[in-house]
Amino acid sequence: MKLMYCEDVAFSYENTGVIKNLSFEINSGDYLCIVGENGSGKSTLMKGLLGLKNPTSGKIIRTSALKKNDIGYLPQQTPQQKDFPAGVFEVVLSGCLNSRGILPFYSRANKEEARRNIKRLGIDDLVNRSYRDLSGGQQQRVLLARALCAGHRLLLLDEPVTGLDPLVTDEMYSLILELNKKEKMSIVMVSHDVNAAVKYATHILHLNYDKSFFGTVDQYPDSDLGRHFLSDKTTGGDEK
Repeated sequence: MKLMYCEDVAFSYENTGVIKNLSFEINSGDYLCIVGENGSGKSTLMKGLLGLKNPTSGKIIRTSALKKNDIGYLPQQTPQQKDFPAGVFEVVLSGCLNSRGILPFYSRANKEEARRNIKRLGIDDLVNRSYRDLSGGQQQRVLLARALCAGHRLLLLDEPVTGLDPLVTDEMYSLILELNKKEKMSIVMVSHDVNAAVKYATHILHLNYDKSFFGTVDQYPDSDLGRHFLSDKTTGGDEK
């Protein structure tokens, strides 16, 4: 089932084109990794999918199968956000903000949803702690629980493992894969880790201005961009 699709989309950043003639779709159950060189527009596209930035041309269409409150978002963290002085439960519960509607307080159902997602991600023991006192991996689990409170069908994840050590990175990838495989959530993840992308994802979107690639993981290594990018990573080269 198609959830969202882009038709000949273009984006500019500070009057400079970063994405051109981009078309792709997100279907129910997909695990789509967005890769590409620095400055290729990965985070810009993510803002477009969230409705926070309008394309300069083309269309981003959300189908009737996907409501606004079906989408959860885990953004890149800034140093200031990592030091946010709030409790873990409060942070997770804030993911229910959109579903709260015009009510000035969170409902019992909202609080139950927050507790359910806290348990879902195995962070029950952190619930009474301050967010700012957690490790990087613990903070990402809290933010993932928050994103799950915000959306139940599609998760948009912007560099969710940045700054994490290898063991915690593997744990985070396993959590995301479990949400996709066992709980049938659609995943769209921006990543610099192309090896993880081809390992876990079902589809790859490689951004490169007007020569982007979109297709399955099996098709990616045979594409011009895939051959170049995977070879560069294998030989230890830097992103261009």
